[in-house]
Amino acid sequence: MTFGGLIAGFLVPGLAVYVRGPRLWGKAALVSCGLLFLLFIAWFGHPAGNFAFGLLLSIHISGFVYYCNPLLLDAPFRSRLLFTLLAMMGIGLLIYLPIRNVILQHWLVPLRVRGNVVIVHRLGVPYDIKRGDWVMYSQNSKQTGEAHNGGAVWIRAGFGWGPVLAVAGDRVVFSTNCFRVNGEAQSLLPHMPSSGEVVVPEKHWFIWPELDINGNGNAGNISAIMLQMATVSQEQFIGKPFKRWLWRRQILS
Repeated sequence: MTFGGLIAGFLVPGLAVYVRGPRLWGKAALVSCGLLFLLFIAWFGHPAGNFAFGLLLSIHISGFVYYCNPLLLDAPFRSRLLFTLLAMMGIGLLIYLPIRNVILQHWLVPLRVRGNVVIVHRLGVPYDIKRGDWVMYSQNSKQTGEAHNGGAVWIRAGFGWGPVLAVAGDRVVFSTNCFRVNGEAQSLLPHMPSSGEVVVPEKHWFIWPELDINGNGNAGNISAIMLQMATVSQEQFIGKPFKRWLWRRQILS
């Protein structure tokens, strides 16, 4: 064992097997890790991608423990088990968890939409968004009305998803049969009001929310509440989807 080999085996999945030998199994471990990584990227957010990620982590940990085998030859079973658990925690917490957080917070987010997974990239800027673009945005929790009056509505925090129907300065007018954006008629969406108008303020978009509504009794004016939610600030912007993820065309709705 060498210090360089220990560090390399800890950082690079499969490399510990190659350094310890035999080289044939080491090459097989490196190739397997490379293929599993590509599978994880190709099916990011899908069960197959999660399975590939788990196998990659398993090979990484097993290879590192295998490289450290000379230190454990005379150790009792309990000590070997403890060392394996510590290696798993160290590799998982120091390598895989930080990489996962960086990917989700700064690069890519897998979003499940009606059974499909849509990959959203977070590298875009909100200033380039135009009508028709799909965006992912944050939605804070809120409550309207009083529970004892039977008109309380609770909105859970989470992510919003939908196409931008209007941008800053656009006028949205509602009627019984349609809604119009700068005079152009479009079909009404669920729970849209049958009258009124909205002018989209600066640095905002108009995105009609799509919610799963559960409850009973008098839920108040759902249309009015959803109309308030439809004005989305650029500060809520999370990202926009890729049109294609590798060879697959993404299904956005």
